[in-house]
Amino acid sequence: MAPHHLPFYLAPGSGIDTLTVVMGIFLIGAVLWVGTLYWKLHSLPERMAHKSQKLQFEFVAVLGLISLFTHMHIFWIAGLLLAMIDIPDFGGPLRSIADSVGKIADATPEDGDAATSPVPGGGDAPPPTDKPGPAKEKEHSHV
Repeated sequence: MAPHHLPFYLAPGSGIDTLTVVMGIFLIGAVLWVGTLYWKLHSLPERMAHKSQKLQFEFVAVLGLISLFTHMHIFWIAGLLLAMIDIPDFGGPLRSIADSVGKIADATPEDGDAATSPVPGGGDAPPPTDKPGPAKEKEHSHV
């Protein structure tokens, strides 16, 4: 009783609807694509901070997890801003200073050093006063 020529969007008598199958496959693909795009966008601050310092990377990663679980976008924005800012390395120069001071403290003076030469009589001698101090230089400067 049906007409012999049916449009393509109507299901044939066999019961398999081709348009529904194609749209189902398309829907599954679109959901997977949008999900992948969402995860790439969500991990953007972490990928940006990956080449920075370890502490900064950990802060950004924690902010990303907090934003993921709380659905509060302000944490993601804070993580993105923190990943974009290069925090200066204060630890490197301070570590170098500490290493240098440690080397100076551990260094032994040479044998010919005048400041550590023993004084006859066994006591510590006061520093030599060959050079006038700042007050003496000031007195002589208005001649």
